[in-house]
Amino acid sequence: MDRSVVTQKIIEAKVRNGMKWSDIAKAIGESKEWVTAGCLGQMTFTKVQAEAAGKLFDLTDEEMAWLQIVPYKGSLPTAVPTDPLIYRWYEIVSVYGTTIKELIHEEFGDGIMSAIDFSMDIQREPDPKGDRVQVVLSGKYLSYKTY
Repeated sequence: MDRSVVTQKIIEAKVRNGMKWSDIAKAIGESKEWVTAGCLGQMTFTKVQAEAAGKLFDLTDEEMAWLQIVPYKGSLPTAVPTDPLIYRWYEIVSVYGTTIKELIHEEFGDGIMSAIDFSMDIQREPDPKGDRVQVVLSGKYLSYKTY
């Protein structure tokens, strides 16, 4: 067994039981964004979180243990994503990446935005021309050090 088997079992249970990520997140006690990433194999659960997931998805002790192991991050099967929604993110970074980099460096200096000390919020934004997807990413600024 490996983490991908647990991820597949979670997805199957979610579909079979008609669950929503927001409801799963409430049961686990974290944001829907973090819990979704965790259930998809990208985050490390605590014992308490793994046990909550275990109850929701009828996981074995071994499967709950896999949720607590630091995963290999990065879940895309190809270098350039083929899923249309994920590809749009790739496109956004391709088109606006240098702009984002330039503006962060201008505001903060030479450094990076953390994806570890990080939060994300995804919401529906009603719009008369068609609803919009609002995504807020917040990462701690980390300055490069001289040595």
